[in-house]
Amino acid sequence: MSYGLIREQLAKAGDDLKTRFEAGDSIVELVHARSSQVDEIMLQLWSEHVAQDSAVLMAVGGYGRGELHPGSDVDVMILLPDSMPADAEESLSAFITALWDVGLEIGHSVRTVQQCVEEAGADLTVATTLMEARLLIGPAGLFQRMLAVIEPDQMWPSSVFFEEKLKEQISRHHRYHDTAYNLEPNVKGSPGGLRDIQMIGWVAKRHFGATTLAELVEHKFLTPGQLERLEDGEQFLWRIRFALHILTGRREDRLLFDHQTRLAEMLGYEDATYILAVEQMMQRYYRTVMELSRLNEMLLQQFEEAILMDPDAPAEALNERFQVKNGFLQTVNEQVFKKDPSAMLELFLLLQQNPNLRGVSAYTVGSIKRHLHLIDDQFRQAPRNHRLFLNILRAPEGVTHELRRMNLYGVLGLYIPAFGRIVGRMQYDLFHAYTVDEHTLFVVSNLRKFALQRYDDDFPHCSEIMQSLEKPEVAYLGGLFHDIAKGRGGDHSELGAVDAEAFCLEHGLSARDAKTVAWLVRHHLIISTTAQKKDLGDPDVINEFAEVVGDSERLDYLYVLTVADVRGTNPKLWNSWKAQLFRDLYELTKRALRRGLENPFEGEQLVLEKKEKARLYLDSAGVGEQVIADVWQLFDDNYFLRYRSSEIAWHTKWLADSDTGDEIGIVNVRRRRSGDGVEAVLFTPQSKRTFAHVTAVLDELGMTIMDARIVPLDNDRSIDTYVFMESDKRIDIDEDRINKIRRSLTRILSADDESVAKVTRVLTRQARMFTTPTRVDFGAVGTSDQSVFELTTADRPGLLSTVGQVFIEQGINIMSAKIMTIGERAEDVFYISDLAGRALSDAALDALADSLRSKLDQNDE
Repeated sequence: MSYGLIREQLAKAGDDLKTRFEAGDSIVELVHARSSQVDEIMLQLWSEHVAQDSAVLMAVGGYGRGELHPGSDVDVMILLPDSMPADAEESLSAFITALWDVGLEIGHSVRTVQQCVEEAGADLTVATTLMEARLLIGPAGLFQRMLAVIEPDQMWPSSVFFEEKLKEQISRHHRYHDTAYNLEPNVKGSPGGLRDIQMIGWVAKRHFGATTLAELVEHKFLTPGQLERLEDGEQFLWRIRFALHILTGRREDRLLFDHQTRLAEMLGYEDATYILAVEQMMQRYYRTVMELSRLNEMLLQQFEEAILMDPDAPAEALNERFQVKNGFLQTVNEQVFKKDPSAMLELFLLLQQNPNLRGVSAYTVGSIKRHLHLIDDQFRQAPRNHRLFLNILRAPEGVTHELRRMNLYGVLGLYIPAFGRIVGRMQYDLFHAYTVDEHTLFVVSNLRKFALQRYDDDFPHCSEIMQSLEKPEVAYLGGLFHDIAKGRGGDHSELGAVDAEAFCLEHGLSARDAKTVAWLVRHHLIISTTAQKKDLGDPDVINEFAEVVGDSERLDYLYVLTVADVRGTNPKLWNSWKAQLFRDLYELTKRALRRGLENPFEGEQLVLEKKEKARLYLDSAGVGEQVIADVWQLFDDNYFLRYRSSEIAWHTKWLADSDTGDEIGIVNVRRRRSGDGVEAVLFTPQSKRTFAHVTAVLDELGMTIMDARIVPLDNDRSIDTYVFMESDKRIDIDEDRINKIRRSLTRILSADDESVAKVTRVLTRQARMFTTPTRVDFGAVGTSDQSVFELTTADRPGLLSTVGQVFIEQGINIMSAKIMTIGERAEDVFYISDLAGRALSDAALDALADSLRSKLDQNDE
């Protein structure tokens, strides 16, 4: 048969498998059918090119297990006898070439038995591959010789094999940040993925000689129910992987955003009222890998106990219900949880109280799973269980660790049913990097770090506040409940506050503490939105915020919860600029509360205080009073309200050493003193209106703009400042980079051409998968000299520059821009006026909104 006909045969077989997949055929049958199809081609081509019985052809890896997906690599090994005919090498080479010619993605190796001994003995991966070998054709005796030399009594005894494989798994999990909950997981390699199931199979084969997972039931290592869950999980992941290969037309094991929506459609999911089809699919994925992770942990621990530990080691009693054997906590018998269900909570408290324990025995983990049905309403209402849960939260060590273990074992989601509903729940966007339950536990983990002195150097300000709180469990409960109502519809903050207060009162917290927890949940977003969307230089903003907070204790709780929340949402979100904004709001509010709500801040007083502090900075830098006075003549009160004292001092020293009468303007750039990022300041004629130009240049340079302040001065000058950071964290901001930025901004001022530079950077792969409708919302700020509007739209390169160009076209001055990027979505707030320095009329606002929508929609096309 010609290679062309074989390619057609393979293509038709692939189409048939796709049709069967879409019809809902058994995925087990499909992956084996694909393997059988390849077997036929292998045997056909082997018979055409290789002399009978001259060598052994065997399938290895997934192909050796008879498990192939449409895009899987086809791994084979050719086992050679000790001596070969002269023309054998040529015929084998022709065979391998033929495999490629017919379109198979081949991975191959050629070895003698002795080479198998040498390479498998030196490399555990090779040994593992050979363990899974399947004879396709050739002398069976030679194949059996190979199997004999890699037996555990020849190399890699089961104890060493297990230890090394466990190290491999730990290393692999580290590559995926030790969580199954990444938003773009790898169905094969991520924790709880297919590789974890294969790990169980490899160890079982090495220790017991088991060829299937079902044989572990016979060896009493699995119950029939556990086997069913393991096989169900594997088949679900197989179905996702099979669909991924069909969808992409290649081997693809990553559940990328690019594929998730279409994959959900392929698998039959449909959008519901409060949850998208893709979110339903991913929730099932995360719950599946969570269960597989638990089974993997339990079985590997069981193997460890059987392979590495003394089964006859004496047990040391901890109390009437628990004992320690080989360093693991276990129940004294199978009846413990049935007789005393509260022991399922007590177990986690004992782990905290005995930090030297290595974990929970596999036997006891299985017993917990079998008794989870006992965590019912009666269990949840029992005062003893309330005390146990609060004691776990109040423990000096191990709080986060045991909450994670409670979640993994299924206890937490049953004890707090509302938490159970968010387990595995993802939000289909680029802002939330983790599922809701994983994010929640990260928040509690961050709060715990603030509470522990060993992390003081990492989080000095939050640590100082957290460690001063009388009842840190109030913060932990706020963290545990802040997102617990996600996905129900309605305001999750309000719904979660109701759940939180009821839970706290039921658990015996005082009415005051319960109300504080509920208040934290209800307002857990307010620091973030106020700091990032409002002008913190406006005394009214601070006074209004202080009124909402009410007292210093609530402010302390809210501040540490907010920082923990943002840090736990997405590792890329937190930066020194955001930290500075939050701290500014915290400290300004703290001062307002100390003064008393009946005695609010006045702008005049703030100006005096900032000047006094700025003078201290300048005095230490050797700047004289007359020089300071000369520069400050250029500034008005609005300027002093809009900048920190350290920024005022920097501007003053710079302008004192510069030609402030330069007609085109001047530029200065520096690294931010308080952390990562860069600050640029331009002193220019107001007529320059540089916002569109500056944002275009910075965007093209690969910068993410965090903040822009354009402060018009009384002398027809403007002082404009921008805070920005490298979008690519791998780029160091050194002096050369600073100089390049400075030169690029200086060219803007000196250019005669008023056209705005085009931003050529392209949208990221992930961001292209989302669409955000453009929305323009106007709000009143209570003054006659400015208007405010919030622009919500898809984030994209050149967005701010486009907005700036619309301002120029519409005759609008920008006073300030509060830049807030939430994943794929921009939520930017602009304070603006007309060219005469007045708030915009309704007609002008409508024209602005229409122009923005038109321009941004045009750019989307």
